[in-house]
Amino acid sequence: MNRFWYSLILYLAFPLLIIYLAIRAIKSPDYRSRWSERFALATVKKTDVLIHTASVGETIAALPLIRKIIAATPDINVTITTTSPTGSAEVIKAFGDRVQHIYLPVDISVCVKRFLRQLQPSKILILETELWPNLLHFAKVMGIEVMLTNARLSAKSAASYQKWPKLTSEIMATLDKVAVQTQIEQQRFIELGLTKDIIEVTGSLKFDVNVEASLLEKGKALRHEWNKQGVPVWIAGSVHPGEFEQVINAHKSLLQQHPNSLLIMVPRHPEKFEECAHKIEQSGLLMSRRSKNEIVDVQTQVLLGDTMGELMLFYSAADQAFIGGSLIEHGGQNPLEAAAIGLGLIMGCSRYNFTDICQLLEDAGAMASCHDGDSLAAILDNTFSQQDILQQRQAQAKAVVMANRGAVDKQYRLFKI
Repeated sequence: MNRFWYSLILYLAFPLLIIYLAIRAIKSPDYRSRWSERFALATVKKTDVLIHTASVGETIAALPLIRKIIAATPDINVTITTTSPTGSAEVIKAFGDRVQHIYLPVDISVCVKRFLRQLQPSKILILETELWPNLLHFAKVMGIEVMLTNARLSAKSAASYQKWPKLTSEIMATLDKVAVQTQIEQQRFIELGLTKDIIEVTGSLKFDVNVEASLLEKGKALRHEWNKQGVPVWIAGSVHPGEFEQVINAHKSLLQQHPNSLLIMVPRHPEKFEECAHKIEQSGLLMSRRSKNEIVDVQTQVLLGDTMGELMLFYSAADQAFIGGSLIEHGGQNPLEAAAIGLGLIMGCSRYNFTDICQLLEDAGAMASCHDGDSLAAILDNTFSQQDILQQRQAQAKAVVMANRGAVDKQYRLFKI
C-alpha cells in the first residue's frame, strides 16, 4: 500500500470517523467541542514552528524542550497541536495564550493541505512516532522542514511498519532530522529506510521531567491532611479497564496486613472515571472522590483521582506506584514521572512502550514486576513490611532519572530554531 491507497481508505472511512467522534463525545464531554479544528475548518494564525505532541504523555515530555525554544527565541510564534483533550489541557495549563493551541486535523488530504496553508510553518517538530503520511507528504511538498524528536520505535511498531514497505518508505523520505531515544531504536529506523546521517541518539525527554520542590511540599501537606503519615500509601497511576479489579483486589489483600493503608487510584482516561468508581463501590472499600472534594481520613481506603492534571501531585503523596497499562496488553504507561519523585515502582509484564526505560529501572533495583493482582499485593506487602527495601527502590528510581538527564539540551541543539 502506498499513500494513494492510504488516502482513499481514509476518505471511504470518513463516515466511520464521524461515528467514532460522536461515540467519544457521548462518553466524554471533552470531545463535544472544537470539531472544526479536527477538520481544519477553524481559523488559525500563521506560525513559525508547529509542534505536535499528540496526547498527555507526549505533551508533558515535550514541555521542557518547548520552554527552552521559547526562552531562547522569545519572538517566535509557536503552534502546538494535540489529538486528545487531556493533551490539550496540559498545553493550556503550561502556556496559556503564549502559544497557539489547536487540535491536529485528521490526516485527510484536503484537511491537511488547508491546515498547512493557513499555518505556513517553516519547521514541524513531531514528538515520538506520530507519523501521519499526508501531513508529512504535504509538509515536504511545501518545503517545510520536518523533524521527529524524542522518537521511539518498539519492535512491535517496527514490525507493523514493515508490513507496508511502500508507504513506510514514503514516510521515511519526508523526515529531515530524527532524534531517537536509544541505539536500538536508531537501528530500527535504519532498517525502515532512514539514513544514519540524519539520526542522532539523544536519550528520552521523559528523563528531564521537572519536579518542583513546591509539588513535593503539596504532596506532604495532602498526606498530613488525610492523617496518613506513617502508614502505607500507594498509587495505581494511569490504570485501564481490565486492571481496575486487579488493583482493587490487590489493595483488599494489602489491607489484611496493613489495615490503615490508602490506595490512590487514577484511571488513564476521564471517560473511565465512573466505571472505576463503580468497581470500587462494588468491592465494598470505603472510597472518597477527588472530584467531589470528599474528605479523606483515617477510615478512607481508596481515593479515586477522578480529576485532570493532578497525577504528579498524587505521586508526591505516595510511597510506591503501580504503573498502569501493564497488566493488560497495552504496553505500559510512562514510569519516569513516578521515578523522578522517588517512588518504588511496580509494573506488569506488558511494557513494550517503554522497554529500555523499564529495563534500566529494573536493572537498578528500582522496579519490581508483577503479573496479576495477587503478585502485585505480595510485592506491596513485602516492601511496606521491609522499609529498607522500599527506601532502596525509591533511591534507585530517582538515581536512574538523574543519571539519564540531558535529552532536552541535546535535542534543542539538534533542532535549534
